[in-house]
Amino acid sequence: MSIEQLSRFTVTTLTAHRFLNGLPCGQVAKLAPAARLVTLPPGRRIFEDGGSAANFWLIRSGLVALDLHIPGAGVVVVETLGMGDALGWSWLLPPYVWTLGATTVRPTEAFQFDGRAVRALCEADPELGFQLTGRFLSVAADRLLATRGRLLDHYVPPRPWP
Repeated sequence: MSIEQLSRFTVTTLTAHRFLNGLPCGQVAKLAPAARLVTLPPGRRIFEDGGSAANFWLIRSGLVALDLHIPGAGVVVVETLGMGDALGWSWLLPPYVWTLGATTVRPTEAFQFDGRAVRALCEADPELGFQLTGRFLSVAADRLLATRGRLLDHYVPPRPWP
């Protein structure tokens, strides 16, 4: 397979991912060199809370648990991510430090993106930067809403039926 065919395959495959769906092919083509397909076994620690955030992942298959160390309770899973989800946005904002940890629960296949390379692409193409920032903002908003729901479930007692 030629480099050109491989590039087209990658662009087509990347465009099919829910996170990038609808992004113009030209912008996806700019992102493709910053991506590589990775396969991670179950139990693989992807990143650690407080570690340097250098990458992000678009999950194609598998399951990843986001976790947080809580004093007195140990490591607590706060959310699980699967096919079609984006993993990690800390690479986008200084100081580029993870605020959670992540571990694969099942074998996971994902596109891994080099955060520094993507930031440079966004700087060179503000429209691409705008598109990606909006998509990651949507991911963050969805996760905050899910967290809000879990907190309400945990702290608000159920009301009796009338």
